[in-house]
Amino acid sequence: MRTRYIPFLAIMLSLVIAVAAPLPASAAIKVIVNDVPITDYDISQRARLLTLTQRISAGAARTQAQQELIDDQIKLTEARRVGINISTSDVDNAYNNIARNAKMTSAQLGRALGQSGIKPDTLKDRLRAQLAWRQVVQRRFRGDVDVDESDIIAALQKRDEDERRSSIEYDLQRVIVVVPKNSSGGFKSKRRRESDQIRSAFTGCDNFGAVLSNFSEVVVQPIGRRLETEVPDGLRKEIETLEPGNLTKPSPTGVGFEMIALCGKREIASDIALRTKLENELRAKETESQARRYLLEVRRRATIINR
Repeated sequence: MRTRYIPFLAIMLSLVIAVAAPLPASAAIKVIVNDVPITDYDISQRARLLTLTQRISAGAARTQAQQELIDDQIKLTEARRVGINISTSDVDNAYNNIARNAKMTSAQLGRALGQSGIKPDTLKDRLRAQLAWRQVVQRRFRGDVDVDESDIIAALQKRDEDERRSSIEYDLQRVIVVVPKNSSGGFKSKRRRESDQIRSAFTGCDNFGAVLSNFSEVVVQPIGRRLETEVPDGLRKEIETLEPGNLTKPSPTGVGFEMIALCGKREIASDIALRTKLENELRAKETESQARRYLLEVRRRATIINR
């Protein structure tokens, strides 16, 4: 009868040994932030990412990596406290945007990271903390950051006279190649090809009808005239490279593929564009300063244990 207990005892003994055995060096816990462990592996991965993106020494990268990971956990804790949650799709979208900006697919970006010994989740974890903190800061300081008119005038006076004289105004329209929800991958690919065909055939906003008559479920929405400073940075950079009568590259959205038509542009005698740009820069600088103070405040409340 006693022999029946031998396998059970052997299993229990193996579990005790496994628990008692030291963790591998790569899994050794270096810091605990608000009950979340940061391991040597986490630090090594972030350090490799920093070395790749910032071209800094391995020693400096490791020091910065540990500090970043601590700050990331503090930021995520504060985001949860104020009810902000970053979804997996939010992170994936940010990751895919990085790939597109690098003229890669997400899979190609993953392989490029892998060649440097970096797992895609290392970058995604960093993006999650950045997205969460951005929302936290926006919620905390929304409408509270003022810029003095005197600061704007002082910044204007430092710019060249020619730069202060004129602004660029764009005449824009939005073109949406509709893709219904739950469409198959094949249908999405077909609509992407059609978007490229529309872009190739487009020669100006006056001939929309001739081009779009060959395609179904395409919506054109007027945007109207917008100053250069009223156009989002990423879109503005692409529009700046276009001549009137051209479309931007198709961009996937929740309703399909979107392109922006540059119907016209003109230079107007006004410093409004530069003034708006400088005001935004000053506001962003002040927001960044307040965000740093906020992070120090949150950090003082955090529990940080170095191992």
